[in-house]
Amino acid sequence: MQSIKKDRQPAVAGSFYPSDATELKKTIAGFMAAAKPQQSNGKVRAIVVPHAGYVFSGGVAASGYNQLDPDQEYKRIFIIASSHRVSFNKASVYTQGDYITPLGRVPVDTDIANELIRDSRSITDYPEAHVSEHSIEVQLPFLQSRLKYSFKIVPIVLGTQAPAVCEEIAKALKPYFTNENLFIISSDFSHYPAYSDAVKVDEITANAFCTNSPAEFLKVIRNNENLRMPDLATSMCAWPSGLTLLYLTQGNTNLSFNKIDYKNSGDIKPYGDKGSVVGYHAISITEGQKSDFKLSDEDKKELIRIARTTIDSYINKGTIPPLNPEGYSENLKAKAGAFVTLKINGNLRGCIGTFEPTVPLFKVIQQMAISSSTQDNRFQPVNSKELSSIHIEISVLTPMHKIKNISEIQLGKHGIYIKKGYQGGTFLPQVATETGWALEDFLGHCSRDKAGIGWTGWKDADIYIYEALIFEEDSPKKK
Repeated sequence: MQSIKKDRQPAVAGSFYPSDATELKKTIAGFMAAAKPQQSNGKVRAIVVPHAGYVFSGGVAASGYNQLDPDQEYKRIFIIASSHRVSFNKASVYTQGDYITPLGRVPVDTDIANELIRDSRSITDYPEAHVSEHSIEVQLPFLQSRLKYSFKIVPIVLGTQAPAVCEEIAKALKPYFTNENLFIISSDFSHYPAYSDAVKVDEITANAFCTNSPAEFLKVIRNNENLRMPDLATSMCAWPSGLTLLYLTQGNTNLSFNKIDYKNSGDIKPYGDKGSVVGYHAISITEGQKSDFKLSDEDKKELIRIARTTIDSYINKGTIPPLNPEGYSENLKAKAGAFVTLKINGNLRGCIGTFEPTVPLFKVIQQMAISSSTQDNRFQPVNSKELSSIHIEISVLTPMHKIKNISEIQLGKHGIYIKKGYQGGTFLPQVATETGWALEDFLGHCSRDKAGIGWTGWKDADIYIYEALIFEEDSPKKK
């Protein structure tokens, strides 16, 4: 007799996140607009994202989802969470039907789900673990909003806290930990310590996770329990899910663990209470990275030509010239951040760029050429009389990565991006060379003049570095 399909209905819509589809889309779009930029061009194999109510953790979750390429097609997405409602010493994968959200149906790959149940004694079909559990549900609207292509999920809720069982679950999942699939670990970090204690213990826990060592991670989880930190209930609420992923990733030296964003509930105004907080990390696990990105001399000449013709046409006629990418190289069609800098007699006349492009490089250059000539709020828009004196410089950016120590910055080679809260600012690599600043001057000016967080604000801010391929017109345009 064929079983009756029973879709898993939303349990926390209207409480953890908006139940109205229009409002939900708007909420997620707002989070994504303020999210941390993509840090690596490597293939994203997994992300760790929080699962609290969106008002608290939605911003950090968005930073995690912002690491995903929206054009990427995944065969299936494994979402691994730990049970908050029921206790059982296995993992439960949902096989009754699909997951439903206010944004529509999310198909469950029931074929894979049933294979996992058949092949592993540690994985079962226990629908009660899913019915009221929020930690998978809250991830789905982000996926529905971020990814352009349809996808199937394999939703897994862990009821166990036994490392040996986590290892068995990982063994069953190992054949599916491939480039065609994505893994999502749904977990908040510390629960209920004071603000400063949370910041400390969450950093310790995230660092241990990022060692890609199950043994080190377990050691730190246990050490945290022995800290006797006031009101610390857990240092990572879904640590068994995180441990399961580490059993999948351990030994793979081609994987990079990247801490993307961190906040805790005490950072969320006006709701946060700093006396008792919950911590939220976003972490990506990437494999490989586009290295040695190069532009040929012809590529550079074409980008300069695009910038020049765009500025001339936009300033003189108010029109944007059409572009025909048919003959462009693949590098010009790749997505890459870039800045367009305008100078007159060596003096800055405009400079605007983007770190996180949503369009190919040739379109980025056209957009930034218009922005730098008309929208840099430090200057009046360029006028037609200045066009013959304008000199164009282009900086095409490599992916950013966060540094742990300012000694990693090489003046003249690295640009910096300083981020604290919702404020941030950048200096391109050539700024240090042009000004002759020492390292702390470079950081101080960027911190104060660009990020607006004060001369020493960089000392407790996130600092990212990147490199740039810099080229310019041979000489200013002649009349």
